[in-house]
Amino acid sequence: MPNLRTVEIKAFVPAKDFAVSKRFYQDIGFTMASDEDGVAYFHHGDTSFLLQDFYVAELADNLMMHLLVEDVDAWAAQIRSAGIAEKYGVKVTAIELQPWRMRDFVVIDPSGVLWRIAQNVD
Repeated sequence: MPNLRTVEIKAFVPAKDFAVSKRFYQDIGFTMASDEDGVAYFHHGDTSFLLQDFYVAELADNLMMHLLVEDVDAWAAQIRSAGIAEKYGVKVTAIELQPWRMRDFVVIDPSGVLWRIAQNVD
């Protein structure tokens, strides 16, 4: 039987203004580990994605990312205290209890990509 073990999967997230998006993701808590040839690698712990200097409105407006965290309250507080909504003119919602047994909130990045930041609820 062949070894079909996977290592990771990463999304390529579009950026309307690459420089602004790089600052945005660093401000919400991601580390930019590399930035070459129009692709920046971001991570936080064991999670990561690739930000690309590429933008199509239809893609960005329909892309949704889901970030599962251990403490959604801490993430929401950090994003609020950093003034992300005001600094970038983006939407940040309040935490809500969802019927799928998660507490989450939404952040829409400067390019229109929707991030749902969530914590499992027992």
